[in-house]
Amino acid sequence: MPMNGAHAHTESDTEDAPTRIIAIRHGETAWNVLTRVQGQLDIPLNDTGRWQAQRLRLAVADESPAAVYSSDLQRASETAQSVAHAAGVQVRPDSALRERSFGVFEGYTFQEIERRWPDQSLRWRQRDPDFGPEGGETLREFYARCVSAASRLAAAHAGQTIVLVAHGGVMDCLYRAAARISLTASRTWQLGNASINRLLFTNAGFTLVGWSDTSHLDRATIDETSDGAGPEPA
Repeated sequence: MPMNGAHAHTESDTEDAPTRIIAIRHGETAWNVLTRVQGQLDIPLNDTGRWQAQRLRLAVADESPAAVYSSDLQRASETAQSVAHAAGVQVRPDSALRERSFGVFEGYTFQEIERRWPDQSLRWRQRDPDFGPEGGETLREFYARCVSAASRLAAAHAGQTIVLVAHGGVMDCLYRAAARISLTASRTWQLGNASINRLLFTNAGFTLVGWSDTSHLDRATIDETSDGAGPEPA
């Protein structure tokens, strides 16, 4: 029995402890440079992306994450491998961390989409939460998938640090969940390739700690949305 004033450690204490999340967008791909929508197409990192993955490895080497989870698409999993190697853990792939499925939009640039599907493109740009490109996910469905997956993984590591390596769209959903921002609100935050984003997760949900840290990259990264051309990086 603990002495007066002492606190006995209980299982509920651990369950209530926040999970520290390092959320990382994958390194650059050739299609990022071309503003070509990747969605769930399996595009590899380019040379810059592989360099960024190595810089990430150095940046998180001292974080000692309990686990590294990744989208199973190779641009994310290759980025995650570098981080996991530094942490001495294995990458745990999870398809629920994949980028949004963009259906018929996948493989086209923002400008090509606007020309081929002007009506659908407009609904996409307006962030209609119930719009999904033909064969793809609606924004509402995608948000629910991402936030549910991140919550599930974080809840399994209360009191620990985990890394989630995913995609620009996934990062956007996590930011909105943590900042309590509507799905329809215009984006004013960065989603750079290989950026480090920090959140806490508790039973109350996500909170922001830090966002879009690219100090580990000593040259400019490609952000697909920097020219305002498209609403959803992939």
